[in-house]
Amino acid sequence: MEKQKKNVYENMTDENLLKKKKLFTGIFIGFGIIALFAFAIIIYLLKEKNFKNNNIASFIPLLILPITFVPLLVSFSLLNKEVKARNL
Repeated sequence: MEKQKKNVYENMTDENLLKKKKLFTGIFIGFGIIALFAFAIIIYLLKEKNFKNNNIASFIPLLILPITFVPLLVSFSLLNKEVKARNL
């Protein structure tokens, strides 16, 4: 038997849901800006070193950033589902 995940946002008030949605939107914008800066820095470092003798450790932040988005996306989708269910 398959268990459905319980939406943790069901018990929140409308006001709290909208505040949480704004918070998540701000977090996504912040992470997006950080990702762009990290990408730009990596490109700059690669250009300066002429693509030679690059350390793999310099790519770790770019590899980790998408992984940090996954839990946020899951939580944000549950939040959006609840907002749509309440027609807010």
